[in-house]
Amino acid sequence: MAAYGNQIKAYIELYEKERGGSGLLDPHEVAEWAYQRGLHKPSMKTVVNAIAADISQILREEYRTSANGQRYRAKHAVRFKKGDRTLSLWADMDDEKAPRDHFLKSFGQRRQQVVGDCFQLKTDVDVYNGKHPAQQPIQVPLDFTLDVEEMQMPITNKIAA
Repeated sequence: MAAYGNQIKAYIELYEKERGGSGLLDPHEVAEWAYQRGLHKPSMKTVVNAIAADISQILREEYRTSANGQRYRAKHAVRFKKGDRTLSLWADMDDEKAPRDHFLKSFGQRRQQVVGDCFQLKTDVDVYNGKHPAQQPIQVPLDFTLDVEEMQMPITNKIAA
C-alpha cells in the first residue's frame, strides 16, 4: 500500500503544480485529472473495491422508522481482518437471522470510531491553536450528553424551547 500511496501523493503534487489552486483540494477533480492523463489506471480490484464501496454506502444510508417513531439505521457492519485485507459484513436489524453478537460488535466498533474521531479532532484543534498563539484559541467541547438529549427530544418540545 505504501507504493500506491506514494504514487497518489506524487500525482497530487503534479496536480497542485499544474493547477496552482486555492489551498483547497477536491479528490474527485484530482482523480479525474489523474485518470485523464493516464497517471492512474484502475485495475479490476480497484473497480470491484469502488463498486463495493458504493454498495456499502447504500447499505449505510438505509434508514427506517420504528413503531414508536424513531428513525434508525437499518443495516450495520462489522469490520474484521482476513489475512492482509479488511472486510465488512453487513446485517439488517430487522432480519431475525442476524446474530445479536454482530450488532454488539458493530455498535462497539462505531463507538470506537467516534472516540477516535474525537481524539483526532482534539489533537487537530490543539495543534492549530499552537500554530496561531496570537488568536483566541478554538474551543471544541467533547461532552455530547446534552447534544444527544436535545436530539432525542420530541419535535414539539424543541419548538417550545
